[in-house]
Amino acid sequence: MKYGFFLSLFFVILLFSCKNDDDVNIETIPPRLLADVSPENDEEIREFLETHFYNYEEFAAPPAGFDFRIKIDTIAGENADKTPLMDLVRNATVTVSSTELGLTEEENDIPHKFYYLSARPTFTELDAMLPTPEIGAFPTVADSVFVRYEGKLLNGTSFDSSLNNPVWFDLARLQDLAQGFRGFAEGTPMLKTGGEIISNDDGTVDVEEYGVGMIIFPSGLGNFSRVNGVIPQYSPLIFTIDLFTLNRTDHDDDGILSIDEDVNGNGFLYDDNTDVDDEPINISFANFQDADDDGDGVSTRNEISAENGDIIFPYPSTGGVPDYLNPDVQRTPSGN
Repeated sequence: MKYGFFLSLFFVILLFSCKNDDDVNIETIPPRLLADVSPENDEEIREFLETHFYNYEEFAAPPAGFDFRIKIDTIAGENADKTPLMDLVRNATVTVSSTELGLTEEENDIPHKFYYLSARPTFTELDAMLPTPEIGAFPTVADSVFVRYEGKLLNGTSFDSSLNNPVWFDLARLQDLAQGFRGFAEGTPMLKTGGEIISNDDGTVDVEEYGVGMIIFPSGLGNFSRVNGVIPQYSPLIFTIDLFTLNRTDHDDDGILSIDEDVNGNGFLYDDNTDVDDEPINISFANFQDADDDGDGVSTRNEISAENGDIIFPYPSTGGVPDYLNPDVQRTPSGN
């Protein structure tokens, strides 16, 4: 009887538990607005920059064995007199629209500010180079870069790194917000690559005076409302970067560097599609990914090549419009 009582009680509890589960309504919370999150993230980032510093003194006077890696700490206690990051960084602004993140609530061209630091060379040294920069010294958002990096949240949690094994990153791919790290692609061109690549006897290589920097960007240039591993929703991200070298990239192998396919010149590669009106929207893609930029059935490479295969500079044009962007002109290497 005793066991029968407990068994009956168990089934009563199970019955009510199942009933309660059936009655539960799961509420889906829609993503927040870019226009609301962007200023909130900027406030978080600015507070971080005001209350933290990096080891700038070591970069200014490198001690023996210094590894030239950025280390961030809080301004407090014995570090109370340190110069805050806010006084040492610069910033830039890019716009983001909801469609770029696959959001349903329409928002267009919402400003997103990111902050960047060049620890080596210093900004003063960079400014001296910029009027006549060394060829290949600075990447563009369309290039591939060879880097060592670490990604962190503002609370110091590391979510990704390649501190021991440098890797290649295609910045153009990262500029696609579906990847979650557009801020990395936008900030890296603010840094300088290294100099001569030196081969060592053990098979490794060293790069002279490689660039060392940091980028901090809002979630609208990151994962935004997506949870990605330890990265929560709406989280600003920090990346420290050692920039070794770069490759100029022609993604679609059409003879035109991808950066030169930024037709409107706004620095965003994915909104340049000169044949979008001629293709179904589900197969249209940006010029830097499109081997036939005007959709006229003649490849871009053919429309800019001589009979011997050499690229013609300046590119052939008709009526002031490059032939490879003019669907009314189907030029071939023979000139017809």
